[in-house]
Amino acid sequence: MRLELVKRPQQSTLFSALSPFIAFGLTIVAGAILFAALGKDPVETLYYYFIDPLTETWSLHELAIKAAPLILIAVGLSVCFLSSNWNIGAEGQFIMGAIAGSVLPVLFPDFQFWFVLPLMLIMGMAGGAAYAFIPALLKVRFNTNEILSSLMLVYVAQLFLDWLVRGPWRNPQGFNFPETRNFHEYAILPEIWSASGRAHWGFVFAIVAALILWFMLSKTLKGFEVKVLGQSPRAGRFAGFSAGRMVVFAFLVSGAMAGLAGISEVSGAIGQLRPTISPGYGFTAIIVAFLGRLNPLGIVAAGLILALTYLGGEAAQISVGLSDKVVRAFQGSILFFVLACDTLIHYRVRLVRPAQKAEAAHV
Repeated sequence: MRLELVKRPQQSTLFSALSPFIAFGLTIVAGAILFAALGKDPVETLYYYFIDPLTETWSLHELAIKAAPLILIAVGLSVCFLSSNWNIGAEGQFIMGAIAGSVLPVLFPDFQFWFVLPLMLIMGMAGGAAYAFIPALLKVRFNTNEILSSLMLVYVAQLFLDWLVRGPWRNPQGFNFPETRNFHEYAILPEIWSASGRAHWGFVFAIVAALILWFMLSKTLKGFEVKVLGQSPRAGRFAGFSAGRMVVFAFLVSGAMAGLAGISEVSGAIGQLRPTISPGYGFTAIIVAFLGRLNPLGIVAAGLILALTYLGGEAAQISVGLSDKVVRAFQGSILFFVLACDTLIHYRVRLVRPAQKAEAAHV
């Protein structure tokens, strides 16, 4: 006996729209059971997860800081996923964008002019796009699996960053700590409302990027090309669309958004390069993209929700005593329930016996 997924002839429009909310509700229930099994008060833990971070003005600023890279990376990934290109290496592109954008303040600290920051942002986007071009080129030229190549390049980027901050880019006045010199004032991304918190313009970049990519995907021929090639490559070829050029385009857009997120995080929230500049934004952004149903506007809301789990997870670790592993497991369960709900909406589960399968094949 085996389980098979059979595509439903008609999908419920109502349940398709409610799927993210159902998934989020199931995540809450599963989280409550998990916390109770660990001996924690589920109500108190969930309060620290989802309510406590919204009660202070400064924590709302922290929410914007956490949400900005998630939204930026996820809207770029939505272009890849909609075109059936599976970029799993956004974490590496985030890191390489941060490195490329940090060249000026680290190697040329005396080069201090108003246009340094715009150049850093452009270099960050270029660095992320260039790094994303590697798996795209490997797929187009050698038919390499982009999931494996993009994922393995993440570890290359992480090790490269670690080598830089411990070696040639280490701050000579940093008491031998593995970090670069602090960025000068012309290399720091300004705060939006400095009087009430430290949220920076990276959040504005995220909202603008979501609006631009939403317009591109829904109102332009390029967006139509992305969706056609993603849903039916054969139909796309008949329409004259190039699958190879789409692979390159999708990866470049995704890499550029991840690179912009990287340099925005470094110049806005951190102010220098360190061995670890991301708590896993590139991987969490995959959850954000699917929770937002690959719609850039939905991704904004999903990014805020996942950012809330970051802040809430930190609060729960401090106040309730949860471990970091439990926090990550709870975040991962969101993706599990999103995919499970979408699967059950589009497919039904059928129990098949070997005899029934043989009879069906004979008929």
